[in-house]
Amino acid sequence: MKKIRVLVVDDAAFIRDLVKKTVRSKFPHFLVEEAINGRKAQSLLEKQRYDLVLCDWEMPELSGLELLQWMRNERSLDTPFIMVTSRGDRDNVVAAVQSGVSEYIGKPFSSDALLKKIIKVLSRRHSASDLRGSSRPDTPGGSAEVLTGGSATHAASVSVLTQSRPAPSPPPSPAATEASSSVAALTGAATTPAPAPKGAGKSGARGSSAQLRFPDMTVDCVVQALSLKEVKAVIRRGERIPQLLSQAVVDLEQGEEREVARINGYISKLEAAEQKMDSALIAISIRFVDDDPQKMEYLSKMIAMGTGKQYF
Repeated sequence: MKKIRVLVVDDAAFIRDLVKKTVRSKFPHFLVEEAINGRKAQSLLEKQRYDLVLCDWEMPELSGLELLQWMRNERSLDTPFIMVTSRGDRDNVVAAVQSGVSEYIGKPFSSDALLKKIIKVLSRRHSASDLRGSSRPDTPGGSAEVLTGGSATHAASVSVLTQSRPAPSPPPSPAATEASSSVAALTGAATTPAPAPKGAGKSGARGSSAQLRFPDMTVDCVVQALSLKEVKAVIRRGERIPQLLSQAVVDLEQGEEREVARINGYISKLEAAEQKMDSALIAISIRFVDDDPQKMEYLSKMIAMGTGKQYF
């Protein structure tokens, strides 16, 4: 039985631990290592061959895209590479596809979604017995189907990853057109974000609108307070309620060029926003886990500008 070695690359310790826990929950026999950024990952990849790289995009020193390009172009490494990132705009997906990404999954992700991506990628190169951690021979039509869940495509839509406002797009470049078939494999049908709570859309740090993404839903919210450590907001209660300690991505937009910061975090607090059992609003706190200086600088500017800017 072949030992499968996995490298997890992310500057946020919370995300690295989450990915490692997810992998080990299904594949306890896998050898899982980690790197805090792309530069550290380069050092490990020069010394050791891995069967899979699970990598963030936005990291200090060396981004996930730069790491992927280095692997494919400078080192000629064909190691399967899954981009695990909150940066899911179509242009970014196209760039990743053109650079040789194997699969793409947006943050926040569910454990099942990530495992399906891993199984899909590894099943192309490894036997079902290697993935099971068993030396038993494969049974025809059985093991592989169980591992893959019986589905050939599990990729999320670009719109689902970003939930961005629709905007006119320029004609695609020849390179983007050439990669369209690959992008299609990473995309699917879009969904519509939940309606914004009453008061959303006002400008300013307090009462501004923003967007929160969870593994199983995306909602608009009204920001009540923002710091370098967390955001406190109010969302409208729906059929489903986010779970405490669940992953979250906060999308914040600033400036005329609509620059967006995607801050990774987890739900640290949930409570009714009204003093009644059937409260229509929920107060939610998201604790940030990113350790990216660029994102912290962005947050600092947004906090300093206060009521001069509007959130997304």
